[in-house]
Amino acid sequence: MTEMTYVEAACLALRQEMQRDPLVWALGEDLGPEGGLVGQYRGLQQMFGSQRVVDTPISENTIMGAAVGAAVCGTRPVAELRFADFALCATDELVNQAAKIRYMFDGQVRVPLVVRQPIGLRTGIAAQHSQSTEAFWVHVPGLVVVTPSTPADNHALLKAAIRCDDPVVYMESKELWQVRGDVDPDAGPAELGRAERVAAGPDVTIVTWSRMRHICEAAVPMLVADGVRVDLFDLRTLWPWDRDAVLSSVRKTGRLLVVQEAVKTGGFGAEIVADIVEHAHADLKAAPVRLGGPRAPVPFAKPLEDLHRLTEAQVAGAAHALVRI
Repeated sequence: MTEMTYVEAACLALRQEMQRDPLVWALGEDLGPEGGLVGQYRGLQQMFGSQRVVDTPISENTIMGAAVGAAVCGTRPVAELRFADFALCATDELVNQAAKIRYMFDGQVRVPLVVRQPIGLRTGIAAQHSQSTEAFWVHVPGLVVVTPSTPADNHALLKAAIRCDDPVVYMESKELWQVRGDVDPDAGPAELGRAERVAAGPDVTIVTWSRMRHICEAAVPMLVADGVRVDLFDLRTLWPWDRDAVLSSVRKTGRLLVVQEAVKTGGFGAEIVADIVEHAHADLKAAPVRLGGPRAPVPFAKPLEDLHRLTEAQVAGAAHALVRI
C-alpha cells in the first residue's frame, strides 16, 4: 500500500491504463504543461506525447464531440471538463449522442468514453463552479455514473470506468482532491455497481456517496457514543447503484437516512427513498429521511456558503431522530 492523494490516485490509474492499452487517451483544456486543474494529468503528456494527452480549445462541446467520435471509431477517450457546471455546455453531445448510440445502432456500436466532471463545493468558487449535478446524468438512459470518495476508489473506479464499454460520467469531489489515503498501486478495476459498507450496525441505515461519505463516517462515533449503531453505505456508483445491499440493510434496521451534498429537491436521494418505499414498505419503522443542500445557488461569501454545507452534527441528529421514532 502507498499513501497518496485523491488526485494522485486517479493520475496513477490513468497512467497505468494508458500503458496497458494504447487506445486510451485524454483530451481537455491545459492537460499538458499545466497538468490539468490540480495536477490530475501531471507528467502524462511528457510520458505519452501530445497525440495521447491532447490540449484542446476552451470549448466543452468541441471536447465532447471529438471524444464521442473517437470512441465510436474504437478508441477509449478520457474527456476532462474541469467542472461539472461546464459539462452543461456539452449536453447535446453527451445526452443525445453518446448515451443513445449503442441503443440506436442495436449494440453494433459502443461508446467507451469517460467524462470527468468534478462536483460539489470548494471554498470560494461560488454558484457557477459548485454544483452537484449527478441526478441529471443518472436520469439519462445509457450513461453510467461514478462518484468515488477515497483515493483507493478513485484509482480502482477510474480503471473500471476506462474499461467500461458504455459512456461513464465520472464525478470527483473537488474538496477531496487533496485528501490522502492508502492505495494499492497494483489493484485492478473495481466492480461498478457495488457499494462499500463503511460501518455495520442494526439501528439505522445511512446511504451516501462522494464527499458526504466522510461527513457520515465522522458522525458514526458520535452516534455510537449515544448507543446508536449505524449501517453506513458509500454507494460509489449511482448508476448502476447497489439496490440489493441497501434493501437488505433497510429490511434489518427499518430506518433509512440518505445524505447528499447536491440540492435536496429532485436529487438522487429521492430516487433511493422511492425505491426503498416501493419495495420494503412493510419493513420500515419510520418514514425515510433525506439530507441535502438547499435549493439555492451557492454564494461566494463563506458564511453563506457554510449554510449549504451539511455537518456531522446534522447527520447524527437526523439519525438520532429516526431511532427515537
